[in-house]
Amino acid sequence: MTQASWRHGYALSNGLHLHYVTQGEGDLVLLLHGFPEFWYSWRHQIPALARKFRVVVPDLRGYNDSDKPATGYDLDTLMADLQGLVAHFGAKSAHVVAHDWGGTIAWHWAQQVPAQIQKLVILNSPHPACWRRELLSNWEQWQRSWYMLFFQIPGIPEWILERNLTDWVQRLFQDTAIRKGAFSRLDLQHYQRALAKPGVLQAALNYYREWVHPRHWQGWLTQPLKQVEAPTLVIWGEQDFALSPKLIEGMDGLCRGELHLEVIPECGHWIQQEAPQTINRLLLDFLTDEGCREL
Repeated sequence: MTQASWRHGYALSNGLHLHYVTQGEGDLVLLLHGFPEFWYSWRHQIPALARKFRVVVPDLRGYNDSDKPATGYDLDTLMADLQGLVAHFGAKSAHVVAHDWGGTIAWHWAQQVPAQIQKLVILNSPHPACWRRELLSNWEQWQRSWYMLFFQIPGIPEWILERNLTDWVQRLFQDTAIRKGAFSRLDLQHYQRALAKPGVLQAALNYYREWVHPRHWQGWLTQPLKQVEAPTLVIWGEQDFALSPKLIEGMDGLCRGELHLEVIPECGHWIQQEAPQTINRLLLDFLTDEGCREL
């Protein structure tokens, strides 16, 4: 299977149009990207998984060719977007594979509506309990997360990024990658074009602005977190520039179902692009029950 057999489409979900790429037949697998990406970050995984599954890769709300409303960047609304996408394909549940911000949404979805998640795979996105623990106790993580505070300034981050987009894309993707061959010049151009579309940068930053809103933090800090019932695989690039390795410590008891952990050495945050063959093998093994090393 090649890129020539990928199909682009739109789903009307939760009141907006979500752009997606799809390939293959069989059980539904959703691939969810992070910040500040779009469906293209899964380009290496789509054809590999499509040999056994129906793969659907959306642009999340606000990104690339999906609608870019001013509101709706809270986790419940983002989850509802994806629930509608699953229904669009005539399914009641799906395997979910998610990276970075996609992982944040996927953890929430798996906790809130466990019946809709068959298997869960998370790439470099911390479990909410581990994230809460480290933000409350680990100054190093706050140093890594300084950009989240910068993004809270109204209008200024967008203005700066728009005027330095080429340089920012280069520094964010290629310069922070541990495996430098992960991003070609063409790859960076694809990301730059997607981020240059009207409204994308503001929408991408709205994820962070909504996440730090007091109404989110009040519940996040005080409400008990539900266990994840789906069999879960966490894959972690060991040298993530943004996320401390302490975020994968103490995960015992957070998942009621099976929990597996794979740490990829000499690999950074952009894990499915830095180590595509390894990630493809782990995904196929886990999703097809062919085995995975237990935590």
